[in-house]
Amino acid sequence: MPQVQAPYPATRLRRLRRTPALRALAQETTLNVGDLIWPVFVREGVDVMEPIASMPGVYRRSIDNIVKAAREAADLGIPAICLFPYTDASLKTVACEEAWNPQNLTNRAIRAIKAAVPEIAVMTDIALDPYNALGHDGIVQDGVVLNDETVAALVKMALAQAEAGADILGPSDMMDGRIGALRSALEMAGYQDIVILSYSAKYASSFYGPFRDAVGASGALKGDKKTYQMNPANRAEALRLIERDLREGADMVMIKPGMPYLDICREVKDTFGAPTYAYQVSGEYAMIAGAAERGWINGEAAMMESLLCFKRAGCDGILTYFAPAAARILAAK
Repeated sequence: MPQVQAPYPATRLRRLRRTPALRALAQETTLNVGDLIWPVFVREGVDVMEPIASMPGVYRRSIDNIVKAAREAADLGIPAICLFPYTDASLKTVACEEAWNPQNLTNRAIRAIKAAVPEIAVMTDIALDPYNALGHDGIVQDGVVLNDETVAALVKMALAQAEAGADILGPSDMMDGRIGALRSALEMAGYQDIVILSYSAKYASSFYGPFRDAVGASGALKGDKKTYQMNPANRAEALRLIERDLREGADMVMIKPGMPYLDICREVKDTFGAPTYAYQVSGEYAMIAGAAERGWINGEAAMMESLLCFKRAGCDGILTYFAPAAARILAAK
């Protein structure tokens, strides 16, 4: 929309920046606690809070402490929590069968959260890397990640999570055709109300390292993920992927990582108008938290600025490890 304004000095743009009250009146973008999804890491054990060295202030939690985290999130007004499992190495196989075990770590955590904190939405991850002996998001044969065989496995994984009580499924695998297959299977099984938040534009990024430490996938990965995750150089491809996933039945779409791809977030929102999310990934978090620990930046200010920028770029919400800290700051305003 064209903007009309008088020439200087009739227009002095600094007038609206002069005081906090005037700045508040002119603010174009706002961040709310309802915009946040909190990713958390679950592991076996009882009363476990295991620090993750590469993610200051983030922990692997046993299920009992995951339930406490869900209660904390709900009390803060955070609408959703997203589960990522740290799977014991003895359960990782080439065929990834643990991914659809009804009693696996994620599914037990879903049931425990929904029993204790039913009001919070539980989101899950749909990808095979936590269960894969080779560290990939899909089934590997002769060094190749197989698309259709992986999709069949993801369908079984999704149905097990839906049965456990998940509210939102997050396919992060980047296989072709998986959204249509998941939506069809959910409909046929009677899970018509399950939401799919598709990681539609997930880039082969250098910013995932701390996450792979957190889920125990770093040492297992053979090769890289460039045959299925996106080339960071590509923009138009992201729009094609978003359109495809929406046509196949995705309810919401995700861009991952977040901060280096804010241009993609804005273009996706402007082009499709669909609920658009970004994941402020582990490497982004670690840069801010690590620099703040060393006194190089104001960590609180950088955290809130980064989250506000996601909203300015068109995101309806953000997956962020900062969610509880940000929620407390927002509540205090």
